[in-house]
Amino acid sequence: MATMTLTQQIITIAAVIAGTLTTRFLPFLIFPAGKPTPKYVQYLGKVLPAAVFGLLVIYCLRNVSVLSGSHGIPELISIAVVVVLHLWKRQMLLSIAGGTICYMLLVQLVF
Repeated sequence: MATMTLTQQIITIAAVIAGTLTTRFLPFLIFPAGKPTPKYVQYLGKVLPAAVFGLLVIYCLRNVSVLSGSHGIPELISIAVVVVLHLWKRQMLLSIAGGTICYMLLVQLVF
């Protein structure tokens, strides 16, 4: 196992700090408070959350087999929990956490 020298460690930490600061401050430099936000950025702000959520659903369900194992029942129940929680509370984080907890309990304790 190779170890990093002190110089390599310092360079690595500096690169991480520079990357973090750049990603944190660059949007404020590109889109200052007094200037209107471009239409395409507003559009992306509206459509990307739903697109990311859709990709998350597809990613989570990609290996589910309805012909073997638990036949996708824990996944289906967890999806129902997500939908019910979201329709009830309209809190995405609560919906995702509730569905995840439900799925983990089902897989670990029931199926």
